[in-house]
Amino acid sequence: MGLTDSSDADLVRSLRAGQHKALEVLYDRYVGLVYSVAYKILGNSQEAEDLTQDIFVTFWQQDSFDPSRGSLKSFIGLLTRSRALDKIRKRNTTKNFLERWQKTVTEESSDPMPLEQASMEECQEAVQQAMRQISSEHRQILEMNYYKGMSQAKISQELNLSLGVVKHRSRQGIIALRKLLQGMCG
Repeated sequence: MGLTDSSDADLVRSLRAGQHKALEVLYDRYVGLVYSVAYKILGNSQEAEDLTQDIFVTFWQQDSFDPSRGSLKSFIGLLTRSRALDKIRKRNTTKNFLERWQKTVTEESSDPMPLEQASMEECQEAVQQAMRQISSEHRQILEMNYYKGMSQAKISQELNLSLGVVKHRSRQGIIALRKLLQGMCG
C-alpha cells in the first residue's frame, strides 16, 4: 500500500516521522478544499493561492493537528477560514488606518483658526474628563473600540466576555458620555 492510499492519520504520522512525500499526498488531497475556502472568503485568486501555500507550509512546520478533536479535513478547512478572515481583518484595519490618516492630513492642511483650535482642544479635554467619569467597564470597552480600533468581537475575545455584554457596555458607555458632554462639543 502506497502513501496515496493511506488514511489522513497515517499520512500525518508519516509526515511527523520525516516522510515529506506525505505532505505532497495531503496537498493533493486537500488543495481544492483550501483554495476554494480561501477564494470564497478573500475573493481574490492571487491571495487565495498565497494563502493555500501558507496553510500547507504552516501545517508542515507546526504540529498542531490533534486527530482526537476532529478530522483533518475539518482542521484544514477551519485553519484556512481563520487565516482568510485574519487577512480580511488586516485588510480592513489597514484601510481604516489609511482613511483616518488621510482625514487627519486633510484636517491638518486646512489649518484651523486659533479660536477653532482652542475649541477643539477644549472639546478633547471635555471628552477625556467625561471618560474618567464613566464606569471602568464602559471606559475600557470604549477605549479599546475607539482608541485602539478593535472590533467588538475582538474585544469580546480579549476580555473573555460575550459579544452581547460588550455591545451592551459599549452602548451604555456612549449614552453616559452623551449625557456628560451634552451641549459641550458639537
